[in-house]
Amino acid sequence: MNYNDDVKKRLRRVEGQIRGVLRMMEEEKDCKEVVSQLSAVRSAVDRAMAFIVSTNLEHCLRQELKEGEDADTEKLVQEAMTLLVKSR
Repeated sequence: MNYNDDVKKRLRRVEGQIRGVLRMMEEEKDCKEVVSQLSAVRSAVDRAMAFIVSTNLEHCLRQELKEGEDADTEKLVQEAMTLLVKSR
Protein backbone atom coordinates (compact mmCIF):
# COMPACT_ATOMS: atom_id res chain seq x y z
CA MET A 1 0.00 0.00 0.00
CA ASN A 2 1.19 3.49 -0.79
CA TYR A 3 0.95 5.71 2.29
CA ASN A 4 0.29 9.31 1.32
CA ASP A 5 1.69 12.43 2.93
CA ASP A 6 -1.51 13.03 4.93
CA VAL A 7 -1.11 9.89 7.04
CA LYS A 8 2.61 10.54 7.47
CA LYS A 9 1.84 14.07 8.71
CA ARG A 10 -0.65 12.63 11.17
CA LEU A 11 1.96 10.27 12.57
CA ARG A 12 4.62 12.99 12.75
CA ARG A 13 2.14 15.01 14.79
CA VAL A 14 1.69 12.01 17.12
CA GLU A 15 5.46 11.72 17.37
CA GLY A 16 5.59 15.35 18.51
CA GLN A 17 2.82 14.71 21.02
CA ILE A 18 4.79 11.80 22.48
CA ARG A 19 7.90 13.98 22.80
CA GLY A 20 5.72 16.54 24.58
CA VAL A 21 4.45 13.91 27.02
CA LEU A 22 8.02 12.81 27.78
CA ARG A 23 8.98 16.42 28.38
CA MET A 24 6.00 16.83 30.71
CA MET A 25 7.16 13.77 32.65
CA GLU A 26 10.69 15.12 32.90
CA GLU A 27 9.25 18.38 34.23
CA GLU A 28 7.19 16.33 36.70
CA LYS A 29 3.88 17.77 35.52
CA ASP A 30 0.67 16.75 37.22
CA CYS A 31 -0.63 13.24 36.52
CA LYS A 32 -3.91 14.59 35.14
CA GLU A 33 -2.10 16.69 32.55
CA VAL A 34 0.08 13.77 31.43
CA VAL A 35 -2.86 11.38 31.18
CA SER A 36 -4.86 13.99 29.28
CA GLN A 37 -2.07 14.32 26.72
CA LEU A 38 -1.70 10.53 26.47
CA SER A 39 -5.42 10.32 25.78
CA ALA A 40 -4.97 12.82 22.94
CA VAL A 41 -2.13 10.68 21.56
CA ARG A 42 -4.30 7.56 21.65
CA SER A 43 -7.11 9.38 19.89
CA ALA A 44 -4.75 10.63 17.18
CA VAL A 45 -3.35 7.13 16.64
CA ASP A 46 -6.88 5.69 16.43
CA ARG A 47 -7.80 8.28 13.79
CA ALA A 48 -4.64 7.50 11.81
CA MET A 49 -5.44 3.77 11.88
CA ALA A 50 -9.02 4.40 10.76
CA PHE A 51 -7.73 6.59 7.92
CA ILE A 52 -5.30 3.88 6.78
CA VAL A 53 -7.92 1.12 6.94
CA SER A 54 -10.59 3.17 5.12
CA THR A 55 -8.15 4.27 2.42
CA ASN A 56 -6.99 0.69 1.91
CA LEU A 57 -10.58 -0.57 1.80
CA GLU A 58 -11.48 2.00 -0.85
CA HIS A 59 -8.39 1.04 -2.88
CA CYS A 60 -9.21 -2.69 -2.68
CA LEU A 61 -12.81 -2.13 -3.74
CA ARG A 62 -11.81 0.05 -6.69
CA GLN A 63 -9.16 -2.48 -7.75
CA GLU A 64 -11.59 -5.40 -7.73
CA LEU A 65 -14.19 -3.44 -9.69
CA LYS A 66 -11.56 -2.26 -12.17
CA GLU A 67 -10.38 -5.81 -12.79
CA GLY A 68 -13.96 -6.88 -13.40
CA GLU A 69 -13.95 -9.32 -10.56
CA ASP A 70 -17.06 -9.97 -8.55
CA ALA A 71 -16.31 -7.67 -5.67
CA ASP A 72 -17.01 -9.38 -2.38
CA THR A 73 -17.65 -6.08 -0.65
CA GLU A 74 -19.07 -7.71 2.44
CA LYS A 75 -15.87 -9.70 2.94
CA LEU A 76 -13.65 -6.65 2.40
CA VAL A 77 -15.66 -4.51 4.81
CA GLN A 78 -15.64 -7.31 7.39
CA GLU A 79 -11.86 -7.62 7.12
CA ALA A 80 -11.50 -3.86 7.58
CA MET A 81 -13.77 -3.90 10.64
CA THR A 82 -11.87 -6.84 12.11
CA LEU A 83 -8.60 -4.93 11.69
CA LEU A 84 -10.02 -1.94 13.55
CA VAL A 85 -11.56 -4.02 16.34
CA LYS A 86 -8.37 -6.06 16.86
CA SER A 87 -6.39 -2.86 17.18
CA ARG A 88 -8.37 -1.89 20.29
